[in-house]
Amino acid sequence: MKDARTRNPFGVMDVPDPNDNEVRMFAAHTQLAGAADDENADDWGLGEQSAQPGGIEGQWLSRWNGGADPTILGDAVDKWKQGRAQLRTASGRVYLLFNWHDGARRGLIDAERVGPTGLIGKYINLTNPATTRPWIGLIVSHSRIDGRWTGGRLDFRR
Repeated sequence: MKDARTRNPFGVMDVPDPNDNEVRMFAAHTQLAGAADDENADDWGLGEQSAQPGGIEGQWLSRWNGGADPTILGDAVDKWKQGRAQLRTASGRVYLLFNWHDGARRGLIDAERVGPTGLIGKYINLTNPATTRPWIGLIVSHSRIDGRWTGGRLDFRR
């Protein structure tokens, strides 16, 4: 149930200052193409789920690289990590709540929509809230969001 003190529809800790200058500077200097030949363009084995029609709200899978903690068993910066995600919209913003496949870590992205397909916002590591990073995304389709954060890729598929 949503906590009345939070902006996000999940009722978890909010991303602090999701529109700050660091976010704006990152967005101004980072581009996403959403090209079909992109390394992350293929679906991630979701079968029936990948063909869901409709809007962007609902269940997703997440995939990201970069920002790894080398003290965690075999964690490598270039290693792809996967998890599950939920996307909800509220007050003109897009919120992506996601976790690692094993549920050991959680994150939240709070992004504003820019034009019909752009997203600009910030990520917070809910497991270690001191970690926040700018993030930009491109809604390629109702089943693909390409994204980038300062440590690498952070994309979503269904």
